[in-house]
Amino acid sequence: MNPDFDLQEELKKLPQKPGVYIMRGKKDEILYVGKAVNLNRRVHQYFVNRLGRGPKIEHMVSRIAYFEYIVTDSELEALVLENNLIKENRPKYNTLLKDDKTYPYIKVTIREEYPRILFTRKMKKDGARYFGPFKSSFAVRETIELLRKLYHVRDCSRSLPRDIALERPCLNYQIGQCDAPCQGKIPKEEYRKKIDQAIDLLEGNYRSVVKELEQRMKDASEAMDYETAGKMRDLMQSVISVTQKQKMESGDGEDRDVLALATDGTDAVVQVFYVRGGKLIGRDHSFLRIGEEDASMPSEESVSARVLSTFVRQFYASSAFLPKEILLECRIEDQELIGEWLSARRKNRVYLKVPVRGTQSRLVKMAKENAQIALKMDRERIRLEEGRTIGAMQEIASLLGLGHLTRVEAYDISNTSGVESVGSMVVFEKGQPKRSDYRKFKIRSVEGPNDYASLKEVIGRRMRHGMEEIKELEERNLECADTSFSVFPDLIMMDGGRGQVNVAEEVLRELGMDIPVCGMVKDDYHRTRGLYYHNVELPIDTRSEGFKLITRVQDEAHRFAIEYHRSLRGKAQTHSLLDEIEGIGPARRKALLRSFGSLEAIRDADEEHLKKAPSMNAASARKVYEFFHPTSTK
Repeated sequence: MNPDFDLQEELKKLPQKPGVYIMRGKKDEILYVGKAVNLNRRVHQYFVNRLGRGPKIEHMVSRIAYFEYIVTDSELEALVLENNLIKENRPKYNTLLKDDKTYPYIKVTIREEYPRILFTRKMKKDGARYFGPFKSSFAVRETIELLRKLYHVRDCSRSLPRDIALERPCLNYQIGQCDAPCQGKIPKEEYRKKIDQAIDLLEGNYRSVVKELEQRMKDASEAMDYETAGKMRDLMQSVISVTQKQKMESGDGEDRDVLALATDGTDAVVQVFYVRGGKLIGRDHSFLRIGEEDASMPSEESVSARVLSTFVRQFYASSAFLPKEILLECRIEDQELIGEWLSARRKNRVYLKVPVRGTQSRLVKMAKENAQIALKMDRERIRLEEGRTIGAMQEIASLLGLGHLTRVEAYDISNTSGVESVGSMVVFEKGQPKRSDYRKFKIRSVEGPNDYASLKEVIGRRMRHGMEEIKELEERNLECADTSFSVFPDLIMMDGGRGQVNVAEEVLRELGMDIPVCGMVKDDYHRTRGLYYHNVELPIDTRSEGFKLITRVQDEAHRFAIEYHRSLRGKAQTHSLLDEIEGIGPARRKALLRSFGSLEAIRDADEEHLKKAPSMNAASARKVYEFFHPTSTK
């Protein structure tokens, strides 16, 4: 288990509500997604009751580092959200469908002059109204049949009004279940009113219909016509089932983000729901510390407007994707101006909306509820996380006498006797690794095992690259870039002591840059013991969060360099030998490695087996065999 995740405490916080739970591993990977009628009871079962569990579940539970959850308003919504998340993330321990089968919908073809009500399993951007998804296809078919009987909606595929009076009316007209628009027997306006009534029922206004069916059931029961009474009961249940409020999917297929805020004094959580292609596929939440000036505003609404406005600007300033719509719980400060800014970034219109009714409004309310739960349940975890990340950065800043510390870069060199020397750059922002900004360097100008010269090359290349990017941005009148090089660190941390620090400071002086540099010093047992800064080694409390962060930064820089060096060394060892064989080009080399799996297997194979590999023939097989067995003769 992740030491920062207190399992027993988190289990106590689980709400007694329906929703979806997400099990994650140590690298934040999603292991399993499940739904629950009661999140508290269901998630507890994984960690308390082991009876009847198979080895697969036991193995999954042993890999869980932490879990998270999303609260929904009903079991149906949890089921649909679970389906969306599984399809989007394809977790290892979930059963994955191989086909494209999905839940049923009710489709109303409102763009037709005489619309129809149809059963479908796919939503398309065709202008139709879609209702669903639903978990019971039987209930959907029953409801469609009921709507046709109640409102005499046609079910034929004739193109109207083009085909009016071309054929005789169908059997439904003869038995009084269709008004025969195909014969022009009902005006278009009157037919539309019936469709509007059917849509009204599908939108959830079903009480009058249920009341009528209930009365028919009672009448049939009093007349001892129990078969008819049973049918009326089943129809009632079908109508109620398909008219449940459904927020997990929308029929318009648009991309949108849903933002809601929960506040308590100076603490706040913003919940973000991600809707892609009309489907809710995930969420994220951010913890905020409200400034004293914002917290002292005259009303809760004005605090929300200010905090959400700040969050939107910061969140979307660095976002790689901007949706078409952003749904908000309230109007935010400078909403029109922010909308123009986002539209310019997206190069297409971005709409900031505050829905007041309908599915979108209910989705915002659900995001609000999840934000409130996160704020209430996770307050202690927030404090621990802040201490471990932002608080740890502040500890280091105080130790070094720096005013602020947001971005840290660390460098390390890896080589084997000077062969395939590589450098690594890792980045931590606000105390957390920012892996998208990690960079690898293959040493170009240094021969042999010279770590100081290699560090000088790596840091020089990184800083010059950043200066060139900034110059290019200024020439093009751009404000920011999407690459890590144009953002310089507040502190450089070197894996080592005086020598490594001096190298970095020399490069910075040559470039005219003023960035603090410190060394992460290790003891005789290769354990971090303190920081080297301004020619002085500063001791640090080994129990502090700042010390733990320094250790994480140092280990990450070393790991990243070693991994890159290992990958290059492996490629060089594999490819160099095969490249030395005359007549064995890239195609045959790949074919051999694909067929035999390793260099050792190729070396141990005889000519007959080598000849059978793709792209190989007798002559090339002979050359490969003779290369590995130079003393053999035929």
